[in-house]
Amino acid sequence: MKTVSMSGSLRENVGKKDAKKNRREGKVPCVLYGGNDQIHLTIEDKAFTKIIFTPEIYILKLNIEGKEYDAILQDIQYHPVTDRILHADFLELISGKPITIGIPVRIEGNAPGVLQGGNLFNPIRILKVRGLAEDVPDNLVLNIDKLDIGDSIRVKDIDIENVTLLDYPNSQVVAVKTARGAGMEEEEVEEEEVEEGVEGAAKEGAEGAEGEATPAAEGGEQKKKE
Repeated sequence: MKTVSMSGSLRENVGKKDAKKNRREGKVPCVLYGGNDQIHLTIEDKAFTKIIFTPEIYILKLNIEGKEYDAILQDIQYHPVTDRILHADFLELISGKPITIGIPVRIEGNAPGVLQGGNLFNPIRILKVRGLAEDVPDNLVLNIDKLDIGDSIRVKDIDIENVTLLDYPNSQVVAVKTARGAGMEEEEVEEEEVEEGVEGAAKEGAEGAEGEATPAAEGGEQKKKE
C-alpha cells in the first residue's frame, strides 16, 4: 500500500465540549487504537482531503508531537447535512498482526457478453479482506475479457496471496446478465418475428370468425337470401 504522512496533536481534554471547540478551530477529533493504549488527538480537517477523496487505501505515517505511528484509517464520521468530518478512527499497525480492511475493486477489459447486448453488473465495489498490511494490495483488478452472458466472477474465484477474503464466497463481484434479446443471432430474431406475424394473422382471422362478419362472409350471406 502507498504511504501518506499526517501530523496530529494530543488532545488536552476529552469530551463533547472539547470536541466542539476543536471543530470550530478546523480540527478533527480522532482516536488511534490497536496499540498498547488509545491515543486521543486532533488533525487539521484539510489534511484528510488526500486520503478520503480517493478509492485507494494508504498506510498513514502519523506524527503525533514528534512520535511516529503506522496506521490506517478505520472509520470516519460525517455531519449528516454539511458532510463535514466529525470524527476519525485510526488503527495502529503492529508488526506481525493482521488487519481487516476493505480494498476497492477495479474492472478492466471488455466482456464479450456486453458486446452481445448483455448488461455488466458490479455489485461489490469494496472487498473486505484480512491479512498483514504488507500483503494487502492497494486495490483488486479483475479482468472481464472472458465473461460471456451468464458468466460471473465470485468471491470464491479470487485468490490474493497471504490474504483472506471475508465476503460470502458465492457473492458475485462482477457479472454479465442477460438483456432482452441479448445473444440471439440475427436469423433467430427474424424467424421469431415471422412466427409472431403468422400467429398474429391467424389470431385476427379467428377473431373475425367469432365476432363481426368479414366482408366476404357478408357477401355470401346476402347471396343466399336472394
